Amino acid sequence: MKQERLEYLQKKYEKKLNPERMSAEELQKGAAKPAGGGMMKGPGGGGRGGRNAMPVVKPKNVKRTVGRLFSYISHEKWKLGIVFLCVIGGTIANLAASYMLRPIINGLTSADGSPGKLFAGIMMMLCIYVIAVLAQYLQQRIMITVSQNAIQKIRNELLDKLQNLPIRFYDTNNHGDLMSRFTNDVDVIGEMLNNTVVQLISGSITLVGTFCLMLYTNVWLTLITVFMIPVMMKALQIITSRSRKYYQAQQAAIGTLNGFIEETVTGQKVVKVFCHEEESAEEFEYLNRDLRAKQIKAQFFGGIMGPVMGNLSQVSYSLTACIGGILCVLRGFDIGGLTVFVNYSKQFSRPINEISMQVNTIFSAMAGAERVFAVMDAEPESADAENAIRIEENILGKTCYVIPKQNAFVTGDNKPADFLDGLVKEDENYYYKEVLGGVRLTDVTFGYVPEKTVLKNISLYANPGQKIAFVGSTGAGKTTITNLINRFYDIDSGEITIDDIPIMEIERASLRRNIAMVLQDTHLFTGTVRENIRYGRLDATDAEVEQAAKTASAHSFIIRLEHGYDTMLEGDGANLSQGQRQLINIARAAISKAPILILDEATSSVDTRTEKHIEQGMDSIMEQRTTLVIAHRLSTVRNSNAIMVLEKGEIIERGDHDDLIAQGGKYYELYTGMSELD
Repeated sequence: MKQERLEYLQKKYEKKLNPERMSAEELQKGAAKPAGGGMMKGPGGGGRGGRNAMPVVKPKNVKRTVGRLFSYISHEKWKLGIVFLCVIGGTIANLAASYMLRPIINGLTSADGSPGKLFAGIMMMLCIYVIAVLAQYLQQRIMITVSQNAIQKIRNELLDKLQNLPIRFYDTNNHGDLMSRFTNDVDVIGEMLNNTVVQLISGSITLVGTFCLMLYTNVWLTLITVFMIPVMMKALQIITSRSRKYYQAQQAAIGTLNGFIEETVTGQKVVKVFCHEEESAEEFEYLNRDLRAKQIKAQFFGGIMGPVMGNLSQVSYSLTACIGGILCVLRGFDIGGLTVFVNYSKQFSRPINEISMQVNTIFSAMAGAERVFAVMDAEPESADAENAIRIEENILGKTCYVIPKQNAFVTGDNKPADFLDGLVKEDENYYYKEVLGGVRLTDVTFGYVPEKTVLKNISLYANPGQKIAFVGSTGAGKTTITNLINRFYDIDSGEITIDDIPIMEIERASLRRNIAMVLQDTHLFTGTVRENIRYGRLDATDAEVEQAAKTASAHSFIIRLEHGYDTMLEGDGANLSQGQRQLINIARAAISKAPILILDEATSSVDTRTEKHIEQGMDSIMEQRTTLVIAHRLSTVRNSNAIMVLEKGEIIERGDHDDLIAQGGKYYELYTGMSELD
């Protein structure tokens, strides 16, 4: 590989392959993202060295996070009480069963020992172990149930919250990062609730109990064992710090390599078109070689953890056994006590190792919980107005606004003079006005961020049943207008009304149910073709689904699919062409009874012939709907009642096709090819 190419790749992947060089903010964002298929464990399932392959991010407010996290299991106090008792009982039973070896062995070596006493001692020890096993089984079974109930509740609340967050939130947050809150962050919380809490309690009790029994058995041998603990802890600290660093680097390398493979596979057509195979192979070789080097170091340090700790434990065991044997000969220390003590000394370091290993899991879980709670605490969409206006169907056979008479819009000074026109009926508490779909924007100004205005004093109207088209360069504000009508964003100033009713007074759900949209970016859900079309109106019959497909010119290709309308779609309709996916989206909008239809580059993904069929099929729908069309193909907007030409957030021309051609302005230049859209 050439030196220039190597230097370029090193610079390109510097931070991705070296997480220790990332800033704290970058680590916080990336710490809980699954890379390369999720969490990478060390040897033996991650129990030793490098338990968490990802960087361990310390939580910001442990006390608050712990309190909030455990509120999800606090309502099951009686189950937690049983778990706590089982942990204590099981730990004590294990310690007691181990200590039972002392009288059994002493009985074998004493003059008055008998087979009957030996058998009784063994049976008692067996019974105690059975109790320990049952306690551990019960504790594990209950704790898994409690923790998974909590995880289910967290996921439900997280999804409910995401459903209520504004579009602005999704525009400013990485979607993959949001997905990681449901997967990796919640999983690491579940791991902590499942095992870590119980292991901390059990390990602490085992540690204290073992130490007390060791002191009770022999003080001098206890001092020898305790002397070896700092040596073992220092070795553990050195190896763990090195292995964690290398596992972090390994995980980063795996994620980067997998990301490159995904890019290369999905973009294989582009790779071949531009003959980039050799460069792709070089880049893969560089990433693969980097991964190999880091895996060697990670696996080495992860692999030596067990042998090093085992050998140190054996040194402690051998030293204790030798000195204990001398005490048996010179000081009359009993053989049973020596047997029990060397057993305790061998397992004394185990709870210390387990507790130290749980610290990383706790920090990761707390950090993951903070990321989850950060989403839950995000500012939701503003609440609907008090006594908001809702929309209901089948009121004297019509779809109507149900307007409370105490609504501020009705009783305030801003009540429009023509508000009472078109009432279907009136009762003691409500006005009922038919939904027609007339849209009006008056002096609307808006910016996604305060320092940058996107729309400047926009005023326009669309009478019920009219077709209004928006033409302009990318970034002129066309899609922004449709976003504001849906209340995906709230305007900075001005007013938007539908049928003379300010949209701020209408319930969001009611407003959006009465606006059908077809976007340039298609999105199909996992399910059948029929279910995807019916997504526009869940109570639609099969006949209505097929009629909507015919209207959108989708019926002909649907019936040629393997199972027709019952063909299963997965992966956002990966088994369909882009044009076919868009036709299903259009059919979804066609089946809706919404009086307002928004088409945002709806035919950009279909050929000209199909576009003609769609236009013909949708003319009948548009006659009864107010239609707002955004299009780059000017041929699709010729029959619009009005065409708005936008530039830099302002309407620079308006009129129908003939008017704008006669004006000889921007639209004329675009239509005749004298200039092009940016």
